[in-house]
Amino acid sequence: MAKKRALYILLSAATLILFVLSGCSSSEPTANGSGANNASGGQTVVKFMHLWPEGSSNAQYTIADNIVKEYESNHPDVKIQTEILGNDQYRDKIKVLASSNELPDVGMTWSDGFMQPYVQGNLFTPLDDVIETNLKDAFIPGVKESYAIDGKTYGMPLELNISYIFYNKEIFENHNLEVPKTFEEFKNVVKTLNDNGVIPATVGNKEGWPGSFWFMYLADRIGGPTILTDVIDGKLQFDDPAIVQAATEVQNLVDMNTFEKGNSGLSNDEAKGYFMNEQAAMFLTATWELPNYTTSPDVDQAFKDKIGYFKFPLYEGGKGTDINSYVGGPGVGLFVAENSKVKDAAKDFAAFFVKEWGARSVTEAGVIPATKVDTEGMDLNPMYTEILNDLNSASNVTTYFDTQASPNVAELHHDLIAALFGKQITPQEFVKQTQDALDAE
Repeated sequence: MAKKRALYILLSAATLILFVLSGCSSSEPTANGSGANNASGGQTVVKFMHLWPEGSSNAQYTIADNIVKEYESNHPDVKIQTEILGNDQYRDKIKVLASSNELPDVGMTWSDGFMQPYVQGNLFTPLDDVIETNLKDAFIPGVKESYAIDGKTYGMPLELNISYIFYNKEIFENHNLEVPKTFEEFKNVVKTLNDNGVIPATVGNKEGWPGSFWFMYLADRIGGPTILTDVIDGKLQFDDPAIVQAATEVQNLVDMNTFEKGNSGLSNDEAKGYFMNEQAAMFLTATWELPNYTTSPDVDQAFKDKIGYFKFPLYEGGKGTDINSYVGGPGVGLFVAENSKVKDAAKDFAAFFVKEWGARSVTEAGVIPATKVDTEGMDLNPMYTEILNDLNSASNVTTYFDTQASPNVAELHHDLIAALFGKQITPQEFVKQTQDALDAE
């Protein structure tokens, strides 16, 4: 059944991409963005879609809302019409809008393989001109390049994320636990917490991608920091023994009751609730969660004071011997639709948003921006400062596998990760189905 579902996903994704490619010429933009959509009073309307709802991402939502208001104040002839969806709902809707060539004027995209079919379908417009004018030398080196295809830049990155295991220091202290530096030490932590009736770690596998964090780090620690990128580049097969071992260790963690029961039916936000409510001791996630542990006014300071983080432990005998190798990469960035009828205004707003996001996200959300920020004189949360120092000493940052992969492989990967955690497939079936999908590209 899993293999049939995998084939169905591949065919569905291929159909979507073909539909996008065939439909991309159905709507032509007006030259230089003239003939814009008009609101009452003759305002130019720029449609903007993002994925930071007020309820679950309040700090990011507030910054985005303030940037929109400031832009409108500075440009009274422009109205920014905003649509906001959660992460997974956003991913679903952007595919639907692409299939009918009705993307918003400005929207959010991920880098590398995610945006490749949109670029191939002529749905995203190149942004090198507006970057040169407004954001030259503004980005952290190497980040903008993840949004480039064939020498042209199709997205402006907003965030840079790396992943850690965040943990509740009070729970650790109550059970005389120390931060583990090796995988064996980590398993001992899991055993102690289980023995004392505490959920060791929370993960939401309804959409698959949160569980992939565990797999990707194990692949890094067992097979070395380039192993997943080497697979994408065709230098290695996904059925490499180190990757099989990583998938096996995932199921070993499941067998140890590392995660909350029923995690395969929980979204990431639902699983996060176990950590936020102090029902689980650990949460492997990315630095986009930093606001909840540092600056968010919606989270009690008493809780924030309890939260620490540690780097994913090393695997005894593995090729990944540097604990400063991370899974992460660029977060979301902004695209401008190729068929936008207000392209000039859309580009200008997008550049303004990126510049302001970089300046504000540091102090107002504790988010690591993709643009350079002078932190001298800033009153930063210590955790934020520590993570910036980690970035300065990072030996490697492996971009998330599902970001590097094409959309059809990424979607299959999410589905197979959920099945791996649910023990519906074996590690051998997991790697074979993934490799079959890569071979079909």
